[in-house]
Amino acid sequence: MSSPASSAPQSLRIVRAPLLSRLIGKAMAWGYRLVGKDRYDDYRLERISGSLFLVMPSVFNPKVPRTGEFLASMLDSNTVSQDFSVLDMGTGSGVCAVFAAKHAARVVAVDINPAAVRCAGINVLLNHVEDRAEVRQGDLFAAVPGEQFDLILFNPPFLRGTPNDDRDRAWRSSDVAERFSAGLADALKPAGFALVLLSTFGDAKHFLGQFYGAGLGVSVLAERRFVNETLTIFKLQRT
Repeated sequence: MSSPASSAPQSLRIVRAPLLSRLIGKAMAWGYRLVGKDRYDDYRLERISGSLFLVMPSVFNPKVPRTGEFLASMLDSNTVSQDFSVLDMGTGSGVCAVFAAKHAARVVAVDINPAAVRCAGINVLLNHVEDRAEVRQGDLFAAVPGEQFDLILFNPPFLRGTPNDDRDRAWRSSDVAERFSAGLADALKPAGFALVLLSTFGDAKHFLGQFYGAGLGVSVLAERRFVNETLTIFKLQRT
């Protein structure tokens, strides 16, 4: 088996000059403040691929940071079969749960943040998929003990550290990579797979190291490059 470092795709080896990176980050932060996007988790409605999603305080916005919208864009009939059972881990606003439910037989959406659970429940109703999607509160796989899925979706907190509050929990964790990697194989059906979105903004290499350490097969499904960030969706399977 290749080492995590040698197996990591080139997109995660990009090293931007520190000064340039800081300048770009500051310029974007200033621009976000100017148009009010720094308050991305205020009460607001976002439209994604023709569907409306409510965002509430402390709930991760699927559109402004771009990650939720990107992962949801992969959830079509080519990726999600009509007989699939799907787990949307860390569902936030429920965007991926809703788009998966347009195709799958059953979707379970999970989040540790009570506000996210309420928000996702509203968006399930708003998008008329309540007959195929349910929302549960819980910490990772503890919310689905003993259950297995054809597809598991995860847009994890990229940054390593202790979160200050529920809003920060969407960005930061000290052990999510380890616990998700350790529990994934048991939650997948034999032919199941997971789609996990990682960003060069965070410690993507640490996540990849945990995936390989857990004996998971890792491949790249899709990638999107921005001026200051590259997003990559990885497909994980049992080996």
